[in-house]
Amino acid sequence: MRIRWRLRMAAAQREVWTGTQLRRLLVERAGLELSSASVSALFAKEPAQVKLSTLAALCTALECTPNDLFEVDTTPVERPAAPAPVPAAQPKAAGTRGRSMPPL
Repeated sequence: MRIRWRLRMAAAQREVWTGTQLRRLLVERAGLELSSASVSALFAKEPAQVKLSTLAALCTALECTPNDLFEVDTTPVERPAAPAPVPAAQPKAAGTRGRSMPPL
């Protein structure tokens, strides 16, 4: 499964072109004050994680839903074939060097 962060696209559709504009909207509409660096990172990169409260604030500020901010590719992933099992080692015959077999 692949998730694409589409914040820039969602913001552009609402005529928000810069991190500064987005930061202002987050404060005005959602009451969330993020640092310029944090907003810039959200705007420029695909984050590894997003707090639920930040996601809700983004949706409020941009008047959108989480579906507008993410694109999820649910195409099944093909898994490589399982490797062939390794045959079990055969016990050594009596009289050879190494560990002897216990009596039966």
